[in-house]
Amino acid sequence: MDTNLDKEFQKAFDLLSKLEENLAPDIMLKLYAYYKQGVSGDVYTYQGDPDVRDAFKFNAWMQLNGMSQEDAKREYVSLAKKILTTNFNQES
Repeated sequence: MDTNLDKEFQKAFDLLSKLEENLAPDIMLKLYAYYKQGVSGDVYTYQGDPDVRDAFKFNAWMQLNGMSQEDAKREYVSLAKKILTTNFNQES
């Protein structure tokens, strides 16, 4: 387990959670999929009454089947850095 990666992953999640309403749906799907794969891996679970939004989220996660949890966390952190850099540069 890479504790530095886990710290970066959690920090990225915390920062992006504040921007959630400002992110495009396709970016949110990518983030959701990387997050779920990073936390749960290939252990797919689905609860509740499915709706279209949940189906898209579940499908995005399933597309990462076979990706290691560490790779998913790295991809999440990488995408987060791009998003945060873009948002920071637009505010300047």
